[in-house]
Amino acid sequence: MKNVEMEKVYSPREIEDRLYAEWEEKGYFKAHRVEGKKPFTIVMPPPNITGQLHMGHAMDTLPQDALTRYHRMKGDPTLWLPGTDHASIATEAKIVEAMRKEGLTKQDIGREEFLRRAWKWREQYGGRIVQQQRKLGASCDWSRERFTMDEGLNKAVVEVFVRLYEKGLIYRGNRMVNWCPHCDTSISDAEVEYAEKDGHFWHLLYPVKETGEFLELATTRPETMLGDTAVAINPDDPRYSHLHGCHVILPLLNKEIPIVCDEHADMEKGTGVVKITPAHDPNDFEVGQRHSLPIVRVFTYDGHMTGAQEAAEAAELIASGRAAENEPEVLDCGKYAGLTTQEARKAILADLEAGGFLKSVEDIKHDVGTCYRCHTDIEPMVSKQWFVKMEPLARPAVKAVREGKTRFIPERFTKVFYNWMENTRDWCISRQLWWGHRIPAYYCDECGEMVISRTNVDKCPKCGAPMHQDEDVLDTWFSSALWPFSTLGWPDETEDLKYFYPTSVLVSGYDIIFFWVARMIFSGIEQMGEVPFHTVLHHGLVRDALGRKMSKSLGNGIDPIEMIEKYGADAATSPTRSGTPPAS
Repeated sequence: MKNVEMEKVYSPREIEDRLYAEWEEKGYFKAHRVEGKKPFTIVMPPPNITGQLHMGHAMDTLPQDALTRYHRMKGDPTLWLPGTDHASIATEAKIVEAMRKEGLTKQDIGREEFLRRAWKWREQYGGRIVQQQRKLGASCDWSRERFTMDEGLNKAVVEVFVRLYEKGLIYRGNRMVNWCPHCDTSISDAEVEYAEKDGHFWHLLYPVKETGEFLELATTRPETMLGDTAVAINPDDPRYSHLHGCHVILPLLNKEIPIVCDEHADMEKGTGVVKITPAHDPNDFEVGQRHSLPIVRVFTYDGHMTGAQEAAEAAELIASGRAAENEPEVLDCGKYAGLTTQEARKAILADLEAGGFLKSVEDIKHDVGTCYRCHTDIEPMVSKQWFVKMEPLARPAVKAVREGKTRFIPERFTKVFYNWMENTRDWCISRQLWWGHRIPAYYCDECGEMVISRTNVDKCPKCGAPMHQDEDVLDTWFSSALWPFSTLGWPDETEDLKYFYPTSVLVSGYDIIFFWVARMIFSGIEQMGEVPFHTVLHHGLVRDALGRKMSKSLGNGIDPIEMIEKYGADAATSPTRSGTPPAS
C-alpha cells in the first residue's frame, strides 16, 4: 500500500473552497417547507454594497450560522435568507468619488448614465460580498438571495408607500430636517451623530424699538441671525414684563421683529432672551409655529448664504399659489450672499462688532450634530420633504415588546428601543439622491396636481397635461424595514411568506436598533399584523485600536478573507464548524 504523507501545515485554500462548493452543489443549505412542522427562519442583515466585508460582518455571521446549523441538525425546516442592501447615501457617495477622479459630476452624465454606473457597481461589489460570505462558510440558502432594489422588493416598497399615504401616515410638507451640505441631502434623526466640539457663545445686543434699551442674547451660530423673525422671553420673567408686545430692531438688517412670550425662553439660562430663527433651528421652528412667525431661509442647500436668485425663485413659488404650508421665504443676504456659512460668520461678526452689537465672546464646549456617513456638521433646515407619521406606528410596536411578543437579548437593549420609539419624531424619508427607490409621486407640469400611484403616470388625470415623477428617492431604511417579509415575496401571497413568516431570530449589532430593528418591528405589525421575529440577539462590535467600530465608511476594517487565507475559516470566525457535511 502506498504511503500518503499528510501536509505538515493546514492549507485552507485547498480544502475549504472545495468542501463549501460540494455542500452548496448538493443543496445542503436549501430550505424546504414541511407541512405540519414549525420552521426556524433568520433573515441576514443585508450588508451595504459599498465595498467589502470586515471582521464586524464575520462576527455577525457567526451566531446566525451557528443557530442555523443547530436547527438543521435538529431536523427543523430551516431558512437562512441572505441578501445585500443598496445603501443610497453611502453607495452614491462612493460612485461620485470615483467619478470625480475622472473629472465628472452627476450633472455631467445625467441620471440614466449615473444609474447604469450604480448597477455596475452593485454587480461588482455585491458579487464580491457574496463570495466573501461563502469564504466565511455561511450556510445560507443562496437560491433565495435578495437585493433591496430588486424588482420584487421595489414592488413591496411602492406598495407600502401607497398604503401608508392612503391611510394618512405619509405626507409631504415643509418641516425641519437635518441637512448634510456634503452629501447634499436630508437625513433622519437616527442618522445624526453628536460630537463634542470647541465653540463659542457670541453675546449680541438687540435694540428694543419702544424703549431704546438693548436685549442681550447669546448664540453659537451668529450667521443665522439674518433669518431671525422674533426674540423670545419667558412670559413669567419679571425682568422683561414691561416688554410684552414690544419689538426689537434686527441688527445689520435694520428690520423690526416682535418680542414673543414663550416658555422656550428659560429664565435660568443666560439672560433669558432667545433669538428665534424658525428656518434653521428645530426648537425655533416650533416656537414659530406657536406664534405664526414668518419662516426665512438664509442658507442654500450646499452651505452658502442665499442671494437674489434664490429669493426670487421662492417669491415666485409663493406668488403662484402652489407653495405648500410652511413654505419659507428666502432672504437675499446682500453683501453676504454666496459666502459659505463659515465665511459669512466671520463677516457678520466683524460688522456686528463695528456696529456695537457684539458685547462679548465666551468659549464653550458643546455637542454638534454631524452626518453619520461623512461627519460633516449638520445644518438644520426647513425643507419640503416626505415624512412618515411615527406615533401611530410606534405605539403598537412598543406594546408588542412590552407584552413579550418580541424580546431583546441582552434585555438592557429593550430600554434603548423604548426610549427611541416613545420619543421619536416624524421620520423624514425622502433623500435628494439618484440611487434608490424613487418616490412614487407624480406632478402635473401645468396645474400642479399630484398623484400617488403604484404604476407610472404620464398624463394628468385632472387636465391631461404631462406629469413627471418626483426626483427624490426613499431613505435606505424604508426598504430595509420591510426585509423580513418583502424577501419572502410580499405583497404577493407566496407559499414562502405563509410558511416562513414571522421569522424566528434577528441577529444584529446593537448600534442599529433605531435605524433598522425598531423600523422592522413597526413595519411588520403594520403590514403583516404580527411582529417580524420573536427574539432580537444583539452582539458586540468589533473595534479598531482607537475604539472606533469597524466601518466601510471609515476604511478601518480588517478583511476576514485575509485571516481565512492564513488561518482557515474555522480559526478566523468560529470553533463550531467542522469538516463534516452540515445536516440538510
